[in-house]
Parts: sequence; C-alpha cells; structure tokens
Amino acid sequence: MKISKAAAAAAVAVALSLTATACGGSEKDAASDGGASGGAKTDKIVVGIKYDQPGLGLKTPDGKFTGFDVDVATYIAKELGYQPDQIEFKQAPSAERENLIKNGDVKFIAATYSINDKRKESVDFAGPYFLAHQDLLVRADDTSITKVEDLNKKKLCSVTGSTSAQNIKKTLAPEADLLELGGYSECLSGLENKKVDALTTDNSILAGYAAQEKNKGKFKLVGLSMSNENYGIGLKKGDKELQTKINAALKKMVEDGSWQKAVDANLGPANYKNEPAPQITEGS
Repeated sequence: MKISKAAAAAAVAVALSLTATACGGSEKDAASDGGASGGAKTDKIVVGIKYDQPGLGLKTPDGKFTGFDVDVATYIAKELGYQPDQIEFKQAPSAERENLIKNGDVKFIAATYSINDKRKESVDFAGPYFLAHQDLLVRADDTSITKVEDLNKKKLCSVTGSTSAQNIKKTLAPEADLLELGGYSECLSGLENKKVDALTTDNSILAGYAAQEKNKGKFKLVGLSMSNENYGIGLKKGDKELQTKINAALKKMVEDGSWQKAVDANLGPANYKNEPAPQITEGS
C-alpha cells in the first residue's frame, strides 16, 4: 500500500505533536508537585522559616537568610531537586505555622518547630532533626533567678503560640507574670529595658541571641533543662511521600557530616553544646 507524501508528512506532524504534548504534561506534573517527586525542578519551592532567630532562622537587613534551620531547609530542598535560587523563604511566626501548612502557603516548615501531640492533630512532621532544651535568658548581672521557681512573682516573656511559656505557667512557676509578644526580638528588648525579668524558649534560640555581637555581655543563660524540644519539619497532614523523602534527606545530612557542620557554623560561636542528632521517629 502506497502512502502519499502529504499523508506521510501529516502523520509525522501528528506524532511530533503527541510527543510534545506528553513531554509537556510530565514537565508540568513535575513542577506542580512542589518537590515531592524528586529530580531537578524548574519551579520554586516555598519554605517557612523564622525571620528573627539569630543562629537558627534570621533575615538580615540585606535580605539574606542565615541560620541552622535555613541550612537544614536548603539541604532538604536540594534533595528534593531544588537549587538555592529556587527556594522562596516565607516568614513562619509560631502562632501561624499550622495555618501556613494547612492553607498550602508553604511546602514545609523548618522553624524551631517542636513536635507535640496537639500539633500533630493538624499537621505531620518529618524528623526530628534537632534536640533542644527549654531554658531561661536573664540579664548578665541578675543573680536572683537561678532556678525555675524563682520566676514566681517575676515578669516572664515569650512569644505568642510558643509552648515554652505555657509550660512554666501551668506547671513550673504558676505565679509568674506572663507576657506573650509577637517575636523574640520584642522580648529581648523588654529584657534589656527591664520591663521583663526573663525570656524563655529553647536554649538553642537563646544562645543565638546571646551570641549576637550587639548583645555580647548583656545576657546569660541560666542553664536549665526544663523540657526536651524535638524539632521537626512541619508538612501537610497525610503527605507520606514528602515525609519519607524529607526523612531520607535528614538522615543523609547527618551521615555526610553536613548536619554537624551546620550546627558548628551557626551555634558554635555561642559555645553552645549541642545534643547528638536525634533518631528519626516520625513516619516510622
């Protein structure tokens, strides 16, 4: 059976069209999955971090992002197929983290996000990837606070949505005068100006503030371990595929030495003695 040149040309055109459509569809699918399928991506990934935590998650005046959580998020994104210039960092205040995840505003959150049962009702976690302990930051010349009970009748500051202040108020020092503000920087200003007597949160966060050049000599850690805070990567509930991929990235980060290198670079200047990388328990 003979085929005319015109018919042959038409057949080739149809075949090329179908091939292009198929390829276009797979590229779109890869780009729209937000990094869940692996391989190089052509879109961006939105990641939630803190903007006001020196040593962990900080947005500098020139618009750059630094800190241990930033390094962890960047490593995870790389393992998901994204280069640093494809990452869009979004501010994730403590009180807004669950909403940012549930609304799809971020793909995942790395923001000193302690894993607990209440939060797991709304979101899932990967990790944990870091173990911190709740402590107190006080003025360097203050000798009146050496144990948590000393906070009774004193003014204590923490951020809205944090579990740290509630932990003290409910069980450890119920007579503390609790003030909750929008960010740790506000609490730190209150501490410096003697409007509050202590700031409480994780020792890793407090160490980051105390180590800042402008704060050297002004504050000190009391040295308490009032709780264990296992930091996890927050993600949308039910996204088991992404959870598995992030867990694999965290394990790799520890095994290749990048995890300890990031800890030393970001928290080492404060003489912070970190716990070893915790075993991953979420999703297992």
